Amino acid sequence: MTFWQRLAKNKKPFLVLAPMEDVTDVVFRQVIEKIAPPDVFFTEFTNIEAILHQETSRLVYKKTKIPTVAQIWGVNPESFYKVAQLISDMGFLGIDINMGCPQRPELKIGACAALINNHTLVSEIIDAVKKGTKLPVSVKTRIGVKNIQTEEWIGFLLTQKLDALTVHGRTVKEMSSVPARWDEIKKVIKINTTSTVIVGNGDVKGVQDASYRAQETGVDGVMIGRGVLENPWCFSDHISTREEKINLLKRHLELWQETWGDKKNFSVLKKYFKIYIRDFEGASEMRTKLMENKSIVETRSFFLISELKQPR
Repeated sequence: MTFWQRLAKNKKPFLVLAPMEDVTDVVFRQVIEKIAPPDVFFTEFTNIEAILHQETSRLVYKKTKIPTVAQIWGVNPESFYKVAQLISDMGFLGIDINMGCPQRPELKIGACAALINNHTLVSEIIDAVKKGTKLPVSVKTRIGVKNIQTEEWIGFLLTQKLDALTVHGRTVKEMSSVPARWDEIKKVIKINTTSTVIVGNGDVKGVQDASYRAQETGVDGVMIGRGVLENPWCFSDHISTREEKINLLKRHLELWQETWGDKKNFSVLKKYFKIYIRDFEGASEMRTKLMENKSIVETRSFFLISELKQPR
């Protein structure tokens, strides 16, 4: 029994942190695990050729109790096979193939969501990954390209003997411009006569939303993406305080320094300011000042000075 099957059997819905580029790195996952962990983590989506040529740091793994899935993308089955072999020895508990990213650069080379209309290549890629690993293999995708293709596309994927399948309830053309179509995700449950575990994705903000969607559709699990950007505690019912949010950013700074040192540009870190410093009085002004900083040292000094100015 895979970890996907255990979760589907023992906890409905189980909750998954979505793969988000330049967000769900090993540092962010450690931060979330400490305060309100999901049941499954996904890495950032990572190009298979970059992995083979050692040109990426996106698949850094640190031991965790949370099953962590490495998400990969590309077009070459042979490269998928080689990468699956490499990932098998990294500590991850699953491999996910991205067939849903709607961004133009990936679509231009026939990868990610462009695979929706290339069933032959999809079969070759899935087979290649399965041959390269004994880990559970899953796919994350959308319900179509220009039009809704749930029965045709998802029906095809369900013949591929996947361990899990995450369905985002929008087409490629829709991007995020319309509400996620959970009625289409419900159709997936109806047509699924296999043992593939089904995860729904789209517009879920937290545990209450997830519970409602699971009851409504029958999905085994629910994936949350943008919800965690608005509330890092979204995998729990906890209502965070101003102090907790500031302390969380401080913790992120510490882990960032420990993990990356000078390997990553400080500017990449700034996107996290908006995740943590929000929804409290003075948050906007604090973010503005934080954005002026040019290093972790400056940022730590900012908080130290702010604390000294606090009335005793």
